[in-house]
Amino acid sequence: MKIFTKKFNRRLAMMMTAVTVAMASTTSLSLPVKAATASMSENSIITFKNDAPTSERIQQLIDTAMHFYWNGGDLKQAEKDIFKGITLKGKYDVVENAFKQATVLDPYNIDLKMSLASTQIVQKKIPEALRTYEQILHLQPDHFNANLLYGMYSKLNGNELAYKQSINNLRKIDADQTNSFVQKFKETEEILGLKMNTEVPKGLPSKDHAIVILGYALAEDGTMQETLVERLKQGLKLAQQYPDSKIIVTGGVPKNGVTEADNMTKWLVEQGIAKERILPENKATDTVESALFSTEIIEEQGIKDVTVVTSASHIRRSVALFKEADRFYSKMNGKEAKRNFTNMVYMDYETVEEAHEVPKSELLVVYRDLFRTAGLWQYPGIQR
Repeated sequence: MKIFTKKFNRRLAMMMTAVTVAMASTTSLSLPVKAATASMSENSIITFKNDAPTSERIQQLIDTAMHFYWNGGDLKQAEKDIFKGITLKGKYDVVENAFKQATVLDPYNIDLKMSLASTQIVQKKIPEALRTYEQILHLQPDHFNANLLYGMYSKLNGNELAYKQSINNLRKIDADQTNSFVQKFKETEEILGLKMNTEVPKGLPSKDHAIVILGYALAEDGTMQETLVERLKQGLKLAQQYPDSKIIVTGGVPKNGVTEADNMTKWLVEQGIAKERILPENKATDTVESALFSTEIIEEQGIKDVTVVTSASHIRRSVALFKEADRFYSKMNGKEAKRNFTNMVYMDYETVEEAHEVPKSELLVVYRDLFRTAGLWQYPGIQR
């Protein structure tokens, strides 16, 4: 279940009741919302009067943004009824423009501006995001997260001086927290140069070792796509060579009633892996949550060494996030983060040389998700 679903359903019921009893023929705002319950059709339209309380209009814009973030929707309908005069090229255009309108309705709300900047980052609109962060910092110069994000995204955009200035500002705000992030950045830079193993690594521990196979979106009918099957094949090779290792399969987005973890477990058992070796993690909706939720299992099982299995194009981000999740869980439990992380990949590049190049677009996603794993929510209070 998505993070906002329960609250959204309660608001939805109240909104539908209001629409039913409302008889005034004033100009209205019509918002297409995909059915949140089985009783509603996919093309349901919720209509609100423009003279509704501002708080309700802001909340509806937030709900619309998050609905499109997760599910998409009818862009032409959104152009016609919500964002008149704006051509929408994709669902994130709806998310961005919904937060833009929300910041107009409540220009004092910093969280809305942070959410707008996050959506611009998701779309790789770094200059636009930096301008949004600058607005926040003009209003709140000591806002730690805005300073941090502005600094790193400035660096990724080629402005090293702005990054250094941000770090200096951050040390004045909270020196310990700043030094912690600087260390995270240093370790992440090291991970960006990791060697990818396409064959089973030698010399892995025979005790307290786990193989983590990362999921990949299922087809609409619930079947596994090629990328996920190839990841499983690599994980199977590891599992056969290291028979005492636990296997964590992670992925919780359901399609046609099954999750990635469900299908992965079934596939491995069909290949002869004992079911008791397999630890399904079936709540994660993305790589950030896979790292956090799998690490909880790793901690619970007393695992000391982890081999992450995924696609080559996904491995740098995955290892960076697992190391960050390990730092968090170790700190929470009063321990030093000492787990060793190795990898095995399905090579989804044309050449090994290409695989080891780190484009700017990948850097952006690595650091964006590193921040999320470290506790900086992408949409504050709404969605990690």
